[in-house]
Amino acid sequence: MRAQLFYAVYVPTFILSFCLGMLALLLPVYVIDLGLSFSLIGIVLGSYGIGTLIGDLPAGVVQDRIDNRFSMIIGICVMGLGMLALSLSMRFITLVACGISIGAGAALWNVSRHAYLANNTLNTSRGRAISIFGGVNRIGMFAGPITGGYLSAQAGMHTAFAFCGFVVLLALIFPLLFVHNSLAEVQSGQQTSMAGSYKRMLIYLRRNGWILTPAGLGMICAQTIRAGRQSIIPLYAASVLDLDVDRIGLVMGIAAAVDMSMFYPAGLVMDRFGRKFAYVPSFLLQALGMALIPLTGSFAALLAATSLIGFGNGLGSGTMLTLGADLAPGKGEGMGAFLGLWRLIGDTGHTGAPIIVGTIADALSLVPSIYVIAVFGLGAGATLGLFVPETLRKTSAVEVEGGAST
Repeated sequence: MRAQLFYAVYVPTFILSFCLGMLALLLPVYVIDLGLSFSLIGIVLGSYGIGTLIGDLPAGVVQDRIDNRFSMIIGICVMGLGMLALSLSMRFITLVACGISIGAGAALWNVSRHAYLANNTLNTSRGRAISIFGGVNRIGMFAGPITGGYLSAQAGMHTAFAFCGFVVLLALIFPLLFVHNSLAEVQSGQQTSMAGSYKRMLIYLRRNGWILTPAGLGMICAQTIRAGRQSIIPLYAASVLDLDVDRIGLVMGIAAAVDMSMFYPAGLVMDRFGRKFAYVPSFLLQALGMALIPLTGSFAALLAATSLIGFGNGLGSGTMLTLGADLAPGKGEGMGAFLGLWRLIGDTGHTGAPIIVGTIADALSLVPSIYVIAVFGLGAGATLGLFVPETLRKTSAVEVEGGAST
């Protein structure tokens, strides 16, 4: 099973996150060079998040209707073609359309791989399996910008975009060769209509609202602080500490390295002691590190605070995906629709964080926005720790799950 997960999930995850990491660097530089206004630049850069928000729920329904293999293939194809189209695009509207399509494809890929992990891991080993996935994703996002910067400098921006698209399409080899659905999974998908998928999910939500409501609120808070740090750290370093770009990059790079180093310990903690022992300290440490940022006045102090944030985020590697898989109903009972909703909740927090930071910073200053984001981290740890029951179940090693239920 480990070998199957390696080729079916981990390798394509690295490839896709690597290319998304390249886009995270290339696209802002590209749109600035086009001479667009800042408002239009914001729309272009936010188009990926808009695409994921639009695609999350439909992706969940599609996942219930077709098998994991086919939904992974569709998601990768849409992402790859959208990236290839970027290499041909020079107009605002087409850039936005490409970003939305890449985000929609990513939504289907994210839900399908999440469902695949839920269907093919035991509850007692799921934390390690998903934390490794989270670590692989982090490594790809770390390596992508480095490669993208070098490639664009040597061969041009359009060549770098085309390279992203071709590499993503090469990732199709892995679901084609290594993803295999069981007969039961295929039959349950064929028997589930789109209306039936939503109906079963709504029934499940009503029955389990007492646990799913605080879990969803915690998920929003968790993704808000995770996304907020990506905006706050470079803004504070540049506008308050007046650090050069290379030193800002060093701060973020070291914090990312600390983050990446924690993914496997996070999985061990989740599977041995419980999910709470990973995600509660994760978000409390991130909140503490975020609150310390306004108190820093030098490169070294900022590096210490951001490394603490990286340590906390690394300890939470894969925790929200693991929690979602633990809470999800079984295959054929609305699992895909539920995981689509779970992704939508998380993506709402992730998309909203930069807006929160920018709005408060414009109205007051950057420092109050930092404290607000820190409060979201505190809220994540408190809500998930106090109101969501532990979802690790001590089951027999020979038990085979088709998906976890509460």
